[in-house]
Amino acid sequence: MTSPQVSNALLKEGDTAPSFDLPAFVGSKAAGNIKLSDFHGKNHVILAFYPKDDTPGCTKEMCAFSEDLDQFEAVHTQPLGISCDNVDSHGKFAAKYNLKQPLLADVGGVVGKAYGTVVEGKATANRVTFVIDKNGTIAKVIEGMPTNSDLLAVVKGLG
Repeated sequence: MTSPQVSNALLKEGDTAPSFDLPAFVGSKAAGNIKLSDFHGKNHVILAFYPKDDTPGCTKEMCAFSEDLDQFEAVHTQPLGISCDNVDSHGKFAAKYNLKQPLLADVGGVVGKAYGTVVEGKATANRVTFVIDKNGTIAKVIEGMPTNSDLLAVVKGLG
């Protein structure tokens, strides 16, 4: 049974991005907790939900973010990977591939449920990417795996 406050509907463009405060891992070290509010007024956020650490599609997606991190930083944008895996799993995944962007541990899928990427009865998130502007509004929702050039085009359009 779902509580009335939690929606499993996928959020839409124009919605306010739900806040989060999650443990993170960057490269070979724990990065403490990261909050959406850390970026408010400073950076756009690409919040990329993915199903599982160290699987082929997820590895490709997260490695691509790391490879293009300087391009995202040039347009004041922070990519964040997020899955239901724990910090230990993120640590091994990030170290194995030298990932440079933070990986957020949404153990239990609470944030994923708020964004509509984790549905009842499922232990992993669906692959959905949210582009969140500096004011915390969802500017774009992309199901599947967008290219970084597509994401960069969206962010550059935000100003």
